[in-house]
Amino acid sequence: MHHIKGTPAQLAWQADRMGVFFHFGINTFHGKEWSDGTLPASSFNPEQLDAEQWVRTAREAGAKYVVLTAKHHDGFCLWPTALSEYSVASSPWKDGKGDVVAEVAAACRKYGMKLGLYLSPWDRNAESYADSKAYDEFYLGQLRELCSNYGELHELWFDGAGSEGHEYDWARIAALIEELQPGAMVFNMGQPTIRWVGNEDGLAADPVEYVVEQTDFSNYTVVTTKLEEALYLPPECDVSIRRGWFWQPDEEPKTLEHLLAIYYRSVGLGANLLLNLPPDTRGLLPEEDVQRVREFGAEIGRRFGTPLPASLRELGEGRWEADFGRPVTIDHLLLAEDLREGQRVRGHRISDTDDGGLLASGGTVGSQRIHAFPAVTVRRLTVELDSGEGHDGARLAAVDGFITGAESVPEVAYLAPTTYPEDH
Repeated sequence: MHHIKGTPAQLAWQADRMGVFFHFGINTFHGKEWSDGTLPASSFNPEQLDAEQWVRTAREAGAKYVVLTAKHHDGFCLWPTALSEYSVASSPWKDGKGDVVAEVAAACRKYGMKLGLYLSPWDRNAESYADSKAYDEFYLGQLRELCSNYGELHELWFDGAGSEGHEYDWARIAALIEELQPGAMVFNMGQPTIRWVGNEDGLAADPVEYVVEQTDFSNYTVVTTKLEEALYLPPECDVSIRRGWFWQPDEEPKTLEHLLAIYYRSVGLGANLLLNLPPDTRGLLPEEDVQRVREFGAEIGRRFGTPLPASLRELGEGRWEADFGRPVTIDHLLLAEDLREGQRVRGHRISDTDDGGLLASGGTVGSQRIHAFPAVTVRRLTVELDSGEGHDGARLAAVDGFITGAESVPEVAYLAPTTYPEDH
């Protein structure tokens, strides 16, 4: 199973490591997580909207891409769609001439960030939703607008929530994406190229498998989608900086320690992290969220921005030597697997070559695996890789040491609920 290889586009997406989600829409103006498609479009009016502030903040967090909720479950569209009146065109914002998607796309171009879009399959405003065939035409039309008018898309996000039991024409959706945005990663539904990690806490768990035979459907069910064949589908860990996904006036951002705890358990285990930053009713990211994100980005940079790279030598039978060339004091290690022939490593152990002491061990390595431990001075390390099917093909791409002043992984402060929001 593990000889199934990722495409160059998948490997490039994995190398991004981190993106930022923007949950923004009609819900923002009503203090709701979900709404039913009846909230008036006239209530959408973010008079100070500044997409450049959003994207600049994402870049300061260390993200390489952003994903915007172009349409959430309520059906309100952040672009002036020709297929529904329930959009920014029916709002007082910019006298109905605004386009949030266009502004975010322009900000991404300015700041060198990649653009992803979320288009909820479930639409509680569309009258045609009860008629699968009619709704397919409507949904394909909206997807065509988004794939045609905003430049290159890095990711298309299909949220399974609310779609339990509904049939969509995923073959036509996939064909449209292949026609208009062949390089876009497809999240979780239809013909996916990346998958959901299975919770809304941003947390992966060892082992992080890139080749899977099924995917989780939504946070509110125990349903899994069985794939026709095993596929290379690296996971994305989505989590909000606050308790909720849309901005609420009484919520606060997670602590720096909580965000670091998430980073170690997502990026640090070889998954991608998608951190949600919800703009408020002004159309701005709240100052306390911006400040926390800056602290987070700065701390990640402080810990991992100046690696001590080791030169690698293959010793045979899954054993590698990592030589720093001189004695170095380290309290973190980052291992990267060579994924060009697929994910092979099932287990690994790292020991001090000179005294044989075990420094760290674990399961998968993947695009990167971060270990924290009490500071130690070493010159050479021995890394043993177990591919579970003999040692053939399990290869390291890099071993980097770090001295961070931190010797353990922080704790997660709280978990997200797994019940439907009250406004379901």
